[in-house]
Amino acid sequence: MYSKEEAARLRQQFWISFGQYMKPVPSASGSTVHWINYKTGVKNIFFKMDADNKKASISIQLTHSDIGIRHLIFNQFEEFKGMFTSTMNEEWEWIQDYTDEYGKTISQIIITLKGISVFNQSQWPDLISFFKPRIVALDEFWDNVKPVFEDLN
Repeated sequence: MYSKEEAARLRQQFWISFGQYMKPVPSASGSTVHWINYKTGVKNIFFKMDADNKKASISIQLTHSDIGIRHLIFNQFEEFKGMFTSTMNEEWEWIQDYTDEYGKTISQIIITLKGISVFNQSQWPDLISFFKPRIVALDEFWDNVKPVFEDLN
């Protein structure tokens, strides 16, 4: 078991390592991108990667406070579900109303890898192998559909 400080240091060390590993990878549009803190460029739409002591996940989070607008944005994502699944080359979980760890209801599209720990450095290659192809594919998908979502906000 790690102290809170040691856990924070290991988590930070992983994300720094992942960021350095991803730095030379260009975005789908050919520009430089900060993969760890991916900016979608559209308010209330976030790409989030997370890892803890039991699992890793990557998700699209829709955080608009107006439930009707959030559902409209989620429904628009559903219109692109075929393209999304084809680009990602796998099925993700689509959750229209999800209560996050802060008690806020959001919509999310997520995939989770269970049985892996960010605190086990020997599993970092597995974490990188999980995150890299998905964030790159997510960027490719976003490059194709972003204009539609810019008009919704």
